Amino acid sequence: MASRTSSYQRIMGAALRLFAERGTSEVTVSDLAAAAGVARGTVYAHLSSTQSLFENVASELAGEMHERVSASSRADSPPTLRLAEGIRFFIRRAHEEPQWGRFIVRFAFTEKSLQGLWSGPPVRDLIAGIEAGLYSLRPEQLPSSVAMMAGSVLGAMLLVLEGHKSWREASSDTAELVLRAFGVASDEARSIATAELPQLLSSTPP
Repeated sequence: MASRTSSYQRIMGAALRLFAERGTSEVTVSDLAAAAGVARGTVYAHLSSTQSLFENVASELAGEMHERVSASSRADSPPTLRLAEGIRFFIRRAHEEPQWGRFIVRFAFTEKSLQGLWSGPPVRDLIAGIEAGLYSLRPEQLPSSVAMMAGSVLGAMLLVLEGHKSWREASSDTAELVLRAFGVASDEARSIATAELPQLLSSTPP
């Protein structure tokens, strides 16, 4: 994945804005370079492919968020805590970066290239919790559980973006309700969901 230089950040920010405004097929390399204030060659240098700009940008964003969530949660934390932190990281980032949040809310369920957001760390932590007997879920319920969790997170992000809930309240409520739905006792779920949330670290350049 491309290193997180200032040019890269400008390109990603411009891509989020342009795709949110125009949809998935109306943005060219020239549009992206102009909006980001960089040369066309800089766009080519930071994106592994420009054959389909949207798919490439979406894939980059999904991978970047996975890296940041993985870097921000302690590897030795219980799977329930890591799952709750992952949920809360998404919702807090929507508050801190509304443009990112609106892009995710608009496209995360409808575009295949963004559905990778719901794999990686979230599924890993959910499987670990099932295997450890922390959730009352059957293995075959994993796809439905991931879909329910993803829908809950996107709904909470929208509540925050529209100003109906603070990110703290929305993120803790969502994490608590998801844990309870998965079979965690209500008091324990509340305690996990309201624990101090670490900072969402920047992804590390390769």
